[in-house]
Amino acid sequence: MANQEFPLPDYDQIPLGSLRHRIRSLDESQLRTVVEYECAHGNRVGVLEVLRARMAELESGAQPSPGDNDVLPEVTSTPGGSPVREETAAEGGTPLRHGVPGQTPSRGRP
Repeated sequence: MANQEFPLPDYDQIPLGSLRHRIRSLDESQLRTVVEYECAHGNRVGVLEVLRARMAELESGAQPSPGDNDVLPEVTSTPGGSPVREETAAEGGTPLRHGVPGQTPSRGRP
């Protein structure tokens, strides 16, 4: 997706606290685009909760609001310039469980 088409420039570098403010100006269609992008790329639980909560507000009649762009924190790129992608995400897995065969870490005891 070209950056011109995406409703939030530098989306991958926006901190969660700033994202809450930035999405307030989006309409339902634009927000849906962001949700779909997040699901396909980062799939971060906290981000999706914020996006879906705003979607529910819009579906209940809330209107987009421009906010004050002067109070937005500056978005800077990541040191590696890497956007969120599935191949850069942490590997999924079940947390280790104490006392479960095959998952209990060895402590050097026989």
